[in-house]
Formats: sequence, C-alpha cells, structure tokens
Amino acid sequence: MEAILFASGEAVNIDRFSQALGIDNATSEKLLADLAAKYAAEKRGIKIAKLENSYQMCTEPKYADYVRAVLEIRRNMPLSQAAMEVLAVIAYNQPVTKAFIEQVRGVDCSGVLSGLVSKQLVEERGRLELPGHPLVYGTTESFLRCLNISSLSELPPVKSEAESTSRPEAAGSKG
Repeated sequence: MEAILFASGEAVNIDRFSQALGIDNATSEKLLADLAAKYAAEKRGIKIAKLENSYQMCTEPKYADYVRAVLEIRRNMPLSQAAMEVLAVIAYNQPVTKAFIEQVRGVDCSGVLSGLVSKQLVEERGRLELPGHPLVYGTTESFLRCLNISSLSELPPVKSEAESTSRPEAAGSKG
C-alpha cells in the first residue's frame, strides 16, 4: 500500500487498493488507517491523508515551507473574499449551479468560479435535467487536502443568522 501511494503521487480510491491487492474494502481501510497512524506516530515528514474514500501520501503541513524553498515553489496567492464566499457556498450546499451561487451571493460569480476550477478546488459534476441543462459544481479532493480534512463532515457548522447577530460586537455597543 505504501508503494502504491508513493508511486501514484495522487489520491488512490479504496476500491483500487482492494482490487489490486485482492482484499475487501474493510480490510483495505483498516490497513491504510494503520499505515497512516504509523506515519503520524513516527512524526515523519510525510503523512498518509484520507480524502473521503481515497488515501494519498503528502507532505506534513509543518514542513511545507522547507519543501517550497527547496523546490522553489511559489506560494499561491491567498483566495479573495469573493472566492472564499463562493467556495463556502459550494462546500456546504453541493452539488450547486452557478445560478444558485449567484442567488446566495447576489452578484455574478463567473470569474470567481472559473478561478476556483483552475485552482482545482472546485470541479464540474455534471448537468441538471432542467431547461438549459446547467452545470453543477462540487469541491475536489484538493479542496479537502488544502483544508487538511478528510471529508466535508469535518467542516465547521454554519452559524444561523440569529447566532451571528446576537454577538455583542454586532449589536453596535460602544466602549
């Protein structure tokens, strides 16, 4: 499994491991979880990350700056506020159409959406069976990797409108 992850260079679905090794998915899942735990316990420079139903070998986040320096990788520009908003709408509501995102945000998001697709944080997930057959979008494994989470269930809960306006600083208190 370690050799497969190393050679692949990208996330490998649990089904592929099971098929290649002639074992069931539950056994593959356990063996991969054990391997990931071993890497974590040994505090290595790489880790085995679970990304939904896939696993990938990747750099431990605390060593990323050293890897960038050696490989002369430029740090990506941080996402704009608009990109963060679009990404949040997609992550919490996927699969969604561009029209849905624009309805939530109240502004055109064509440029932001294409930027997120080019950064491989968002991908097209097909089309709806509606007039015009609009594209639907969802987040990618790269999105999970960037947030250092293994599934969307690890995203923090969304605060309700009432919760966000009940804070003292939101009430306009003067101090």
